[in-house]
Amino acid sequence: MRLNQYTTGTYTPGAPLFQQLLWFFLGDPLVRSRLLPFSGLKVLILRWFGAKIGQGVRIKPGVRIKFPWRLTVGDHVWIGENAWIDNLALVTIESHVCLSQDIYLCTGNHDWSDPHFQLITAEIYIEQRSWIAARAVIGPGVRVAQGAILGLGSVTGRSLAAMTIYAGNPAQPIKKRTIREAVPEMIQNTSESLTPNSKFSVAE
Repeated sequence: MRLNQYTTGTYTPGAPLFQQLLWFFLGDPLVRSRLLPFSGLKVLILRWFGAKIGQGVRIKPGVRIKFPWRLTVGDHVWIGENAWIDNLALVTIESHVCLSQDIYLCTGNHDWSDPHFQLITAEIYIEQRSWIAARAVIGPGVRVAQGAILGLGSVTGRSLAAMTIYAGNPAQPIKKRTIREAVPEMIQNTSESLTPNSKFSVAE
């Protein structure tokens, strides 16, 4: 291959140059900053730059996002310290997803058979209630089905089945994920359960 002849072909970043520069020099440093600990402000900045983000999203310090205008996040998503969302293509993260520390979402690849090392991009889609554990890596074109888990330090270039736990490099299915039923909260009617002679009687 001849890297001096490399071009991005028809690929574009998807935003005008002034928006890219504002993000590079202003937005990105603020979102990454450890001096700006509040998730709400980081979410607001990302929305200003075109990201679609739901409610209750938590963004830890050091998070890197290539292009916020190519990011869609649902409700109550956690994004851990130093996570890197390298979204040359669209990355979609549904609600109640946990992205742990140092994860890497890679949407770009190259055609190694092309003499000009052609750029190839593909979307990543993570369905609800999934967990991408610390230092895991997801490659271009991967879809993580609902409730799947990619284990600590694991790497996948293939889509993951629903409610399945994967580990290793390349990641392999280990077992099905099961979730215990929530224990219903006990509801007490104080006025009925306490006797008039009780120390904590309503009458007192």
